[in-house]
Amino acid sequence: MRAVITVIGCDKMGLIAGVSGILAKADVNILDISQTTMQDLFTMIMLVDMEKMNMDFSELKEKLDELGKELKVDIRIQREEIFKSMHRI
Repeated sequence: MRAVITVIGCDKMGLIAGVSGILAKADVNILDISQTTMQDLFTMIMLVDMEKMNMDFSELKEKLDELGKELKVDIRIQREEIFKSMHRI
């Protein structure tokens, strides 16, 4: 099972480390990552593999939500199949 994680907000130190740290503790593997900083705006999209994840999807989502609030950025996670169906033309 794979998921798409997006991060949007003001650029600050620790964003990538914070998200990847949570994923590492959950045994979620980062398959691909794209990040851009435009002036002070940070955007990141990750494709992750959750096959060996050691917690429920809802628990991982909650941890990412908490980090987003702490860092004052928007972090969202969606299962890949839902992401694809939402963006299908």
